[in-house]
Amino acid sequence: MTLPLVKISTKFYKKSHQICMAFKYNEVLIRRVKLLPNAQWSVTLRQWYIKYNEDSISLIHDIFKDYALINDSNLDVSLLNRTKHIKRVRQICESHRTLLKAYRNYLRGKRYSESTVTSYLTLMADVIEFYDGKPIEKLDNRVVENFVEQVMVPKKYAISTHRQLISAVKHFKTFYPNCQIQDLDLLRPKKDKLLPTVLSQSQMLDLIRCTENLKHRTIIALIYSCGLRIGEVVNLKLEAIDIDRRQLIVKQGKGRKDRYIILAESCLPLLNNYIFTYRPKIYVFEGQNQPQYSAESIRAFLKRSCKKAKITKRITPHTLRHSYATHLLEQGIDIRYIQELLGHSKPETTMIYTHVSKKDLLHIKSPLDVALKSMTTSSTSPTGLLSQNF
Repeated sequence: MTLPLVKISTKFYKKSHQICMAFKYNEVLIRRVKLLPNAQWSVTLRQWYIKYNEDSISLIHDIFKDYALINDSNLDVSLLNRTKHIKRVRQICESHRTLLKAYRNYLRGKRYSESTVTSYLTLMADVIEFYDGKPIEKLDNRVVENFVEQVMVPKKYAISTHRQLISAVKHFKTFYPNCQIQDLDLLRPKKDKLLPTVLSQSQMLDLIRCTENLKHRTIIALIYSCGLRIGEVVNLKLEAIDIDRRQLIVKQGKGRKDRYIILAESCLPLLNNYIFTYRPKIYVFEGQNQPQYSAESIRAFLKRSCKKAKITKRITPHTLRHSYATHLLEQGIDIRYIQELLGHSKPETTMIYTHVSKKDLLHIKSPLDVALKSMTTSSTSPTGLLSQNF
């Protein structure tokens, strides 16, 4: 009798190197792989995986011995010889660490989100480490400028990170007024004015059609039909959906704002089918071994679906939100309503979609078309003139 084949390979997943095990569905092999300590099934990779180390390799061979043939040609054994990655510890004296902890508590007291607190704290810790242990009382604008010139620019930090740095420094000045920073003289660089990537309506339908998994299809349809942020999707609870009123409420979205969104009629059968099939308990989308589905998993299956739909643009979950807003604008929906549906605080944020909407742009005639049309005869098409010797 021929034994089934198990392919083992190395992948960087969950912030560390893992040994992945791939094999055709086999109940015996599934029971065997569950004997491995800490072995887990990855929905994203669609494989079993275990932490990469020498003991794990030996265990896998022992577990599958006499049950399967093992193909380890894709196993990167050189990783075993590499030094273990050690998290870099900042060279900051104890008094400065105490000051940074107090700064963190100050930011939390301002009721900023934890992600904002982490960003500001990390940037100020970088500046203080760059300052090289000198008294904080002498910290001034030139130190911040030198940090930008010698660290941020060479490492090609984003403009948004530079802007965050200025905000962090300004808050630090308020928190610790004894330093020499003149916050009024610190200017943020101008924002990048980048236009959002948008999919056409036909591309959106192709993307949904090419997503075969019921949960994945429901997530994509819900993000697009409601214009949700990825964080709002993973935090969406069952109690927030009102099928009868055809609406859902986003609780504590960005900026700690609640908002109501209308559910698409075409999305209701899909949503009902998903809830009946998966039976979620608290969150609408729950993970296999965790209460909430992860944002990383959404990004991963969206990438696979785009590949199947032959969409070559760089697509993220936020692209679906951009597409939702742009398509509403092209349908003639007032921008004030779109602002409310998206949960934007300022109308200027929503106005960016006027630059990518085709609704009014399609009525503008190019000067080239007008010039050619004036030359057109009844027997000659204007589009064909350019290919002729006119």
